[in-house]
Amino acid sequence: MADVTFTVDGKKLTAPAGTLLIEACRKAGIEIPAFCYYPGLSLQAACRMCVVRQEKVPKLQTACTTTVAEGQVFVTESPEIAQARKATIELLLGNHPLDCPVCDAGGECELQDMTFKYGAGESLYAEAKQHREEQQWSPAVFYDRPRCILCYRCTRVCGEGMDVWALGVQNRGVRSVITPNGGDRLDCEQCGMCIDVCPVGALTSGSYRYKTRPWEMNHVSTVCTHCGDGCKVTLGLRQSSEGAEIIRADNRDKSGINGDFLCAKGRFGFDFVENPERLSKPLVRNAAGKLEPVTWEHALRVAGAKLKEVRDAKGGAAIGVIGSNRTTNEENYLLQKFARIVLRTNNIDHERTTDYAAFVQSLAGHEGKAASLRQLASAPAILLIGGNPTDEHPLLAWTLRTNVRLNRARLYVASTNQIKLERQARAALRVPNYAVLPAYLSGSDSVISNPAFREAVLAEESLVVVFGEEFRGSAVPDLVQWGLKRGNVRFTYLGDYVNSRGAADMGLLPDRLPGYVPLEQPGAFAREYPGLAKQVGLAQHLMLVAASKGQLGALVVVGANPVANHHVDPASLANTFVIAQDLFLTETAAIADVVFPAASLYEKTGTVTNTFGDVQMVRKAADHPGVRSDFEILVRLAAATGTDVKTLVPFGKGGVAGDLGQSRGAQAGEADRHAVWLAANHLEPRLSPFDPLAVLDEIERLVPAYKLDRLNLFGGNDVPTEPGFVPVSSLAAAPAPVSPAHNGLFASGTLGGYSHGLTELQQYQTSSKAPAAAD
Repeated sequence: MADVTFTVDGKKLTAPAGTLLIEACRKAGIEIPAFCYYPGLSLQAACRMCVVRQEKVPKLQTACTTTVAEGQVFVTESPEIAQARKATIELLLGNHPLDCPVCDAGGECELQDMTFKYGAGESLYAEAKQHREEQQWSPAVFYDRPRCILCYRCTRVCGEGMDVWALGVQNRGVRSVITPNGGDRLDCEQCGMCIDVCPVGALTSGSYRYKTRPWEMNHVSTVCTHCGDGCKVTLGLRQSSEGAEIIRADNRDKSGINGDFLCAKGRFGFDFVENPERLSKPLVRNAAGKLEPVTWEHALRVAGAKLKEVRDAKGGAAIGVIGSNRTTNEENYLLQKFARIVLRTNNIDHERTTDYAAFVQSLAGHEGKAASLRQLASAPAILLIGGNPTDEHPLLAWTLRTNVRLNRARLYVASTNQIKLERQARAALRVPNYAVLPAYLSGSDSVISNPAFREAVLAEESLVVVFGEEFRGSAVPDLVQWGLKRGNVRFTYLGDYVNSRGAADMGLLPDRLPGYVPLEQPGAFAREYPGLAKQVGLAQHLMLVAASKGQLGALVVVGANPVANHHVDPASLANTFVIAQDLFLTETAAIADVVFPAASLYEKTGTVTNTFGDVQMVRKAADHPGVRSDFEILVRLAAATGTDVKTLVPFGKGGVAGDLGQSRGAQAGEADRHAVWLAANHLEPRLSPFDPLAVLDEIERLVPAYKLDRLNLFGGNDVPTEPGFVPVSSLAAAPAPVSPAHNGLFASGTLGGYSHGLTELQQYQTSSKAPAAAD
């Protein structure tokens, strides 16, 4: 809409016609208080805190429902307005308990802030406050009824945002109360969004309540370690005797690609970090066949000597390496480089939950055809094929619902089963199998007879196609080629874990180098990787078969659990020297000869790439005693084999030296301000072999799709990659088994089993859906 000019508190402002006054003012730096208003939700005008005076209008107006027009004049602060807001607060405090010293929202409470600002320090009410006992609606959500100010944010975010409608209002007038749909229990997706949007302490988190105060925590923004959506999560940290302990997870800063959304795994699934079963010391199998704690130096010496022995005696082909979907891009890149340079083997793979190699092969040479999550958020039309984003990709589901609700996007769903997102769909198509879909979209009615759905999809001028592991191998290019022929189609390919996309991009593949560059045509990698073997290695399942036949002398497993995932008989690895890096003594670690305790994603720095191809910074938040990052373990392990680590990590080139204490003292703040700019412009010297950013420099230099906007990346934003930069000639498909996880809302592979919060929610959901016993 056309811009209009209006006046607020004597200042001339400009905004598109029809913009809400409260939003126009906030963008101009003029804060108007409000309890019930929340961006993206329907207008309520229930709290009356945002009242303003509009010229030529007799009564005060609510800024959350008033739209701006040409020539309007508003006053947002005056004695009259201050008195109106003070009276509103007095009403709210009439029955509000004064328990701020123990309330979880203390220090973050909007009512507390407004009371301080408008001075409602006394109440005209002499009657006793009506006390009600706190209610536990679920393991995640507690409700303190007297604290509730009836802003209705929770009911709207649950209904409009999540499409769950688990909260409602019971009774009328002064007897109105917020009530869950299950009577005294909450039957929902347990996302906790209602807790985050609550302006007071009426809704509190089961994992955080009564543990600490907001000002006692440090807050670090990083990336959630669970699914492939890549939500930003803000971790609240408190110092403990063993380091920094994670107390809370939320995303109230709204700075990530997920906005203010966070699902149950991101909000409540952080407690695996403090699980008592967490490994804290290296373990080495002794002569009696038992794992015993040893020093780091001893464990590295044993592992390094064995790898060197096997490599020198049997060659690199007798060593296998299995990587992780949860380690950073820098660690994944370093792992494959470690395998190819130090161990001289291409037997490297990871748990493939989807076929990213086939997807990139299909888009190679076609720039601008991959859709990022931000592009999905504003796409006018989306075709969702297969999967169930509500359970497996909650942020994607939130984004699609929001796009439909606010932008009137048109969603089309093609699936073998009914899914929740069909409620928002313009049309839904039930398919017998996904292999027939490209032919159907191209005009064939031999298997699917529903031309109306196809005509609606083909009528869209711009379309984003979202699909996942249902398409793999040759099925991926079949679908992509249909879209490329139309010319107005972008694609998103879905994978399961936080860095599933990054693991494939960084070359954890037996036949491809980072960026899907083939071993036969290494290009620039030939100069960086001395002695690179060109023979294609073994995929993960073939490594396990080779081990069972006694053909694999050593197996390095980093952050993976192939024994459990592939139901491997431990006896089949009896003749293979197994080295494991993990957080817990998993089924694979339990049979290993050397076990290194590794740091979680919340305890390291680096980058990850979500399933949409968006790269984000991971920042170290917590500490756990005795653990080290996978990056550091690999560097030290390489040194233990006698390798010069400078061939592995590009640091200290040209005799560069620096004062590592340069940011201390009076110049600390200035050094911090300079750090982002220096890193973004490749001007910061790499002084340590344990610096992940030294490897990121190499990634940007060698990996075709990773030409990143570093200033945005280091500033905390998401940066898209471009699969179209991958040369067409560099791709030679080599099919391998794909094992999708299909994790639900409360499952997250190995980590989910060690999270008390997720396990409790899973049990709660199971019990709430169990049929009642017959009389």
